[in-house]
Amino acid sequence: MPKIIVIMPAYNAEKTLEKTFRDIPKDKVDEIILGDDCSKDHTVEIAQRLGIRVLKTPHNLGYGGNQKMLYREALARGADVIVMVHPDWQYDATKIPEMCAPILAGKVDLMMGSRILDGKREAYAGGMPFYKLISNRFLTFVEEITFHLHLSEYHTGFRAFSRRLLETIPFEDNSNDFVFDTEVLAETAAAGFTAGEIAVACRYFAEASEINFIRSSVYGLQTLLVCLKYILRLKYNL
Repeated sequence: MPKIIVIMPAYNAEKTLEKTFRDIPKDKVDEIILGDDCSKDHTVEIAQRLGIRVLKTPHNLGYGGNQKMLYREALARGADVIVMVHPDWQYDATKIPEMCAPILAGKVDLMMGSRILDGKREAYAGGMPFYKLISNRFLTFVEEITFHLHLSEYHTGFRAFSRRLLETIPFEDNSNDFVFDTEVLAETAAAGFTAGEIAVACRYFAEASEINFIRSSVYGLQTLLVCLKYILRLKYNL
């Protein structure tokens, strides 16, 4: 039977981790692993109480560095499909089986949970701030005309990967920062992998993790730089 491992890159997620965990269909996944990036709250204690396998970074590595650690562990533990979901309860983790099905069927190697696919309804209903929706749409437009993965959203924190994809792309070479996600998509496109998506509900609330305006702006500029490098084949030429 194919092995499905769910990974959650976490930093100060004590207020939302248990809600996210409760939504995960335990009968459909084999393991759940949380990567704690030196949280200053009780994230680790809550994860351990819930019976979640916990990996701790030696120091604060950043969002991308945390994911690298988790992907290495999931592959080492024999995962055939790796599902990444943020533990901030923004995304509907009950959709994990739907995310995995096309990969298990051999139709695609990457699945994305899109807040935009259903005519922006999921994003609006979840309370996505308007400025975030605008920046999301702009960056996604640029990425789509660059990478041609046929996705309605490139910035979701709910993704599923085939083992083959993660063993092929050089994700270890990517940034340890938030732009790691964009670089993974660039590598996915460069390697010729196909992607799919499903619509997922999202939630925005005070306890949900968000990067501030300055970090968001830096992330946007870094994303555009990845697109430029891809177009010029300065880096992503697998």
